[in-house]
Amino acid sequence: MNTERRIRPRTDDDVEACVRVLEEVHRGDGYPVNWPARPGDWLSQPAGLGAWVAELDGRVVGHVGLSRSAEGDVAPGLWSERHGTSRELAAVVGRLFVAPCARGHGIGALLMARVTEEARHRGLHPVLDVVASDAAAAALYERLGWTRLATVEQRWSASQAVTVHCYAAPA
Repeated sequence: MNTERRIRPRTDDDVEACVRVLEEVHRGDGYPVNWPARPGDWLSQPAGLGAWVAELDGRVVGHVGLSRSAEGDVAPGLWSERHGTSRELAAVVGRLFVAPCARGHGIGALLMARVTEEARHRGLHPVLDVVASDAAAAALYERLGWTRLATVEQRWSASQAVTVHCYAAPA
């Protein structure tokens, strides 16, 4: 079976399709851990540097975003300490998901390549964090050569602490 894969910048017209895919991913994989009240807004991060969608045979099947470091992001600080540089030189990869029906087509790797390319084009080093329970995502990052910087406990609210793995892209 020959399928056409394409990564392109996300447009406002894509948000609804992205939310539908995100709902599928949330039901099947529990990502995101806490379903956002306004998922379309959640996808459009305030410090966004860009967002891309993946298409498989013309249908939106994946998403990734790139943003500046925000309060509470641990990975940029870990990376900057390790490399003796400013955390402002890190860019955070996030909101990565691929529809269950599109897995096995290299979509996740294509999205990661595109977001990494954009970060480097801007002179920034890509980092990310992932909940420790998401073994499939961690396996993807490690397969792509990303380095686990640390595993930390993050307090997401007064009643919720979550263990996350922090990663940095290869140098």
